[in-house]
Amino acid sequence: MARASENTIRPPEVAARALIRGAKEATLATVSASGQPFASLVTPATAPDLTVLLFLSQLSGHTRHLMADARCSLLFVGAPAGPNPQKRPRVTVTGVAERVEGEEGASLKARWLARHPYAGLYADLPDFALWRVVPQEALYVGGFAMARRVPGSALRPDAGAVAALAAAEAEILDHVNAEHADTVAVIVRRLLGRAGRGWRMAGVDVDGCDFARGNRVARLAFPASVQDADGVRKALILAARAARGATQNLGES
Repeated sequence: MARASENTIRPPEVAARALIRGAKEATLATVSASGQPFASLVTPATAPDLTVLLFLSQLSGHTRHLMADARCSLLFVGAPAGPNPQKRPRVTVTGVAERVEGEEGASLKARWLARHPYAGLYADLPDFALWRVVPQEALYVGGFAMARRVPGSALRPDAGAVAALAAAEAEILDHVNAEHADTVAVIVRRLLGRAGRGWRMAGVDVDGCDFARGNRVARLAFPASVQDADGVRKALILAARAARGATQNLGES
């Protein structure tokens, strides 16, 4: 199946960002009160600036660890390319976690829920809260013996582009969902391999966009980071052309 968003060779910071943005799960490593490292499964999302968002229960051991020692790391793992697990792309991010409250916390929580809509069932329970981790450094491994260290300043996207797209996001979502539902359907079906109608664009950032249908979410990574709403428009036009080309090659109507 053709995927317009894939590049053969990408800089490590670009490949690392793609892994982080597209991850539905990650391994969180924290430090217990005794100093013992502790690893657990979490479900991340990302803010526009690549800050990693976590929705954590205060009843969980890793949350209590972060409340006492905010240092942590996250491991994001890509799809396997063969039988050797060491050839899977992966990125380890180090940083410091902090709880986010108030209006900012509510906004980021909505973004996290757009990535994990099934969590609406427990999103309002009082023991859950939104946390964020700003990447300080990353280690990207593109495969066996292919490791590169990436400083946080290189990993994070351009701040001006992030701000421009964040300001335009609501208008982009409204326009795409109201005027281009058929285009969304063909992109999701042919490029992302997800069947069914009713898909909607749920979020967009400089590196790609998320589509949602009920509790299902699919991500389209852009071929390159965009700078503004016009960049999103051009990326979606390219994706639509690629999707329609794939449809024609398969003889679909």
